Amino acid sequence: MNFGQFSVSLTVKDIAKSKAFYETLGFTTHPECGSVVDKWLILQKDTTVIGLFEGMFEANILTFNPTDVRTIEKHLQHNNIEIDTPTQGESGPTHCVLKDPDGNVIMFDQH
Repeated sequence: MNFGQFSVSLTVKDIAKSKAFYETLGFTTHPECGSVVDKWLILQKDTTVIGLFEGMFEANILTFNPTDVRTIEKHLQHNNIEIDTPTQGESGPTHCVLKDPDGNVIMFDQH
């Protein structure tokens, strides 16, 4: 199974302040992926990707971007891993969300 790109989706209190902080660390903003006005954006430094989200999530999320989330979901179900939010539809973009044994949220998000 290929999990694709990994990123951390961070819930932030002030997206402009968080954007400035991560840019100081050398991250650059993807101009086509959200904005401060939209209250979400994606930043990258080398192969590290961070999503900043103000007011969208209650907790931070480990995010993977596979090319086939439905196959991953079937594998998880086959191994009795509970899916909190299942995929939708038979094809196209979708996502599924689950929690690890410690309650950390994991999202497999297929664009």
